Amino acid sequence: MYSNRFKRNVHVTRHAWERMQQREIDEAQLCELLETGETRYKDQTRLWIAKAFAQRSDNLVCAAVVLENQLIVKTVMHHFEWEEMS
Repeated sequence: MYSNRFKRNVHVTRHAWERMQQREIDEAQLCELLETGETRYKDQTRLWIAKAFAQRSDNLVCAAVVLENQLIVKTVMHHFEWEEMS
């Protein structure tokens, strides 16, 4: 997987894949989230990317990621609220 937005290969951790399966988030939704979701940075390398999907009732869907040589997806959440960031 590659992110045109971040100009990096994407690495999804085992933990993130497991959470995606539990939360019924497929790879296509993850790609759309990474490419078009709203971003909020914690610092220069750590950020959250969130997006509302019309077909889902558990919005927002969010990925916690790290920008290194790759875009590393650490986890994927649902029922996300921006106020929960820390």
